[in-house]
Amino acid sequence: MPFGRILNKIAGDYNEKQLKEIAPMVIQINSFYEDWHSLTDDQIKAKTDEFKQRLAAGEKVVDLLPEAFATVKQACKRMVGMEISVKGDALTRQMIPYDVQLVGGIVLHNAKIAEMRTGEGKTLVATLPAYLNALTGEGVHIVTVNDYLASRDAEWM
Repeated sequence: MPFGRILNKIAGDYNEKQLKEIAPMVIQINSFYEDWHSLTDDQIKAKTDEFKQRLAAGEKVVDLLPEAFATVKQACKRMVGMEISVKGDALTRQMIPYDVQLVGGIVLHNAKIAEMRTGEGKTLVATLPAYLNALTGEGVHIVTVNDYLASRDAEWM
């Protein structure tokens, strides 16, 4: 048996431990998301000001994570079917973050690397921690090495 597998049996798999820690937060996000179906678009938009006020009152960014991610997910749901122009092409919005993308957003917020393949929603994942951290008013940067995708996704997201 390879040493790595022996070590995993003794100490446990690092990724599995991380996922077990993140799972309750994903459940919280989805709970807020479900609860907020009845809110109006204006009430969803007002969440941003509410979060900023809570931060100003001393709450920490990480405390807002489940609600902020749920807000992004709810906004995505409400935009499904909307047509927008991206790089001169008409595209129809059709993305709502899945649980695996919520996990990716949490990982990115925690300053860790989330490896995802082409088409698995890296851009959508990046919107989650970008929104959360933009609430501080300090600015957020998303970096990619692909110029076309960077300019396309800046318009798209």
